[in-house]
Amino acid sequence: MDALTSAAASGLRARIESLDLLANNIANASAPGFKADREFFGQYMSAEAADSPEGTNPPTLPVVERQWTDFAQGSMLPTGNPLDLAINGKGFFVAIAPSGPVFTRDGSLQISPQGDLVTMAGYPVQGRDGKPIHLDNSMPMEIAPDGTVRQGGQDVSQLAVVDFADPAVLSKRGNNYFRLDVSTVQPTPAPNAEIQQGKLESANAQPAESAVRLVNILRQFESLQKALAIGAEMNKRAVEEVARVT
Repeated sequence: MDALTSAAASGLRARIESLDLLANNIANASAPGFKADREFFGQYMSAEAADSPEGTNPPTLPVVERQWTDFAQGSMLPTGNPLDLAINGKGFFVAIAPSGPVFTRDGSLQISPQGDLVTMAGYPVQGRDGKPIHLDNSMPMEIAPDGTVRQGGQDVSQLAVVDFADPAVLSKRGNNYFRLDVSTVQPTPAPNAEIQQGKLESANAQPAESAVRLVNILRQFESLQKALAIGAEMNKRAVEEVARVT
């Protein structure tokens, strides 16, 4: 395969991967606390190209080297629901899934029939003491900016809000949750996090931005398709010229 066709084909593959990430961002644009995925492009050089003679320019191919999660904060949307919580600043709520602790920015909470404060998936929300937060269903709940939970004028518990020096140690685990990938890293309390009751954090993947990125990727896709067609035509004419009897 010639250099033009190889580069165009590699570019098409990279744009397909970008479309997959963008499609996931668009699908979750209305999910509270969702964090968008981005791509990091790199250049691939084959072993044969790396052994090219000195003074030559070995061909490289564009690839999506890795994807990363954008942890930028989304907008705060008032809901009026006292069980909706948003974190202003860095930090994550801690919930206990069957497989272990998970972390989320989605503060859409509810009270289980047993009186536990849980996420929409039914995972108990953890307090700073490491225990689930038990509430009285018949009484209103108040959340202070520092995460203190009150009922009937009495402090019941305090929400655990944690952070990580490098959020890259987190990986997505579906339903807007993150799991810690590195067992040696431990979360620490988020010192500057402010809990806002009656609000939810919107996704940081906005539809307008995603639409612009989608148009750009499609235009790049069309240009690469044209490059493939040109490469195929050049190869065809080269074969025809070589085979022609003069």
